[in-house]
Amino acid sequence: MKKQFYTLLITAFAIASCQNNSPSEPAATDIPAISPENSLTAEESAGGWQLLFDGMTLNGWRGYNRTDLPKSGWSVQNGELVIAATPKQKPEDFGGDIITAEKYGYFELSLDFMLSDSANSGIFYFVLEEKDSAIWHNAPEYQLIDNETWAEMTKNDPKFNMDTHRTGDNYDMESSAGLYMKPIGEWNTAKIVHSNGKVEHWLNGQKCLEYEVGSEKWKAQLAKSKFKDYPQYGLTKMGHIGLQDHGHEVRFKNVKIRKM
Repeated sequence: MKKQFYTLLITAFAIASCQNNSPSEPAATDIPAISPENSLTAEESAGGWQLLFDGMTLNGWRGYNRTDLPKSGWSVQNGELVIAATPKQKPEDFGGDIITAEKYGYFELSLDFMLSDSANSGIFYFVLEEKDSAIWHNAPEYQLIDNETWAEMTKNDPKFNMDTHRTGDNYDMESSAGLYMKPIGEWNTAKIVHSNGKVEHWLNGQKCLEYEVGSEKWKAQLAKSKFKDYPQYGLTKMGHIGLQDHGHEVRFKNVKIRKM
């Protein structure tokens, strides 16, 4: 019995010794403090990129035609910039659009977005603030919308043409070359590039469209659009970037820009 006892004791010590010499689990302090979301890589920082959303606050944003943020609607949730779904009855109720504090001329903008079911929103650029005006009066819009739901909802509406109202389109001006959006509830990446009057829309790595401000094609599109009565539409040399409150939930993250 004693021999068996000593044999078991020696075996237990051996096992404990092996366990103590095995690699330990990383301590909590070994986990990176900065999430890859809403941050820049060293290469991006060196390339001139800057974050427009830090993942924690709405610093750097304010309401269109106001010095502060809208009283409700926009918030930060789990590192995401969120516009909440809020019932709106009249066009004048859509007043919660936000813009960057800074203006941009030539730029490359990239952001991730997730649409909720039936969502409708947009990314504005060349934003010009004018008294008693709406953000869309002057600023082109990269359309964000639940394509399938809105196509079904408007199929019998002769006044609504989905051809220039799908995600990636230059809203009410030009259609995307294809439908590149992922299913509702998944993250997508939008990119807008402006250089010397030429604008590109990209979605999930695919080029949607390209246009030149002031070209004959652009003028013809403008004459047929809802913007024909707004003489400053699309002509701002230095403008804000804007996000639209259209009463539907939309989530954004990794919002970044570089000046060109």
